[in-house]
Amino acid sequence: MSEFRFEKIRVPAELTLPTGPPVAGAFFVAGTASDHDGPERVGDLLNAEPGFFPFQRADGSTVLYNRAHVVLAALGPQTREAATDPGYSVAKKLDVTVTLSTGTVLTGAVPVYRPRGRDRLSDYAQAGGPFRYLVTAAGEVLVNAAHIVELKERHAT
Repeated sequence: MSEFRFEKIRVPAELTLPTGPPVAGAFFVAGTASDHDGPERVGDLLNAEPGFFPFQRADGSTVLYNRAHVVLAALGPQTREAATDPGYSVAKKLDVTVTLSTGTVLTGAVPVYRPRGRDRLSDYAQAGGPFRYLVTAAGEVLVNAAHIVELKERHAT
């Protein structure tokens, strides 16, 4: 085996692109991450660098997708990545409604990794990588911030 090969793990997901129906398949992530304990997360992969990443479609074909054109990545129902982010347990969680460039409206919770007093929704909107976790009732999604049209905090009634 080559010294340049590394263990890859397939993480089931569904991609939403600006055009066409959602694409079911799987991401390839590294078995170990370079900057934290455990395997690489899809969030790490999507936020790593601009450009293309490989994605295996449900039909078994592997294609390259441009990160900038991925609106969101819905992770498989068994995938729980957001809570493995450092600081997630102490981050403030805000209930939000997110309207995307495709017209899709999502509701869920976003973790805000900011000090107390700077943990408002506007602080969340200005900080972080291009892809951000949204924890919905259906599971976790990574939303491309460039495709967020409206972000609104939901208040309990």
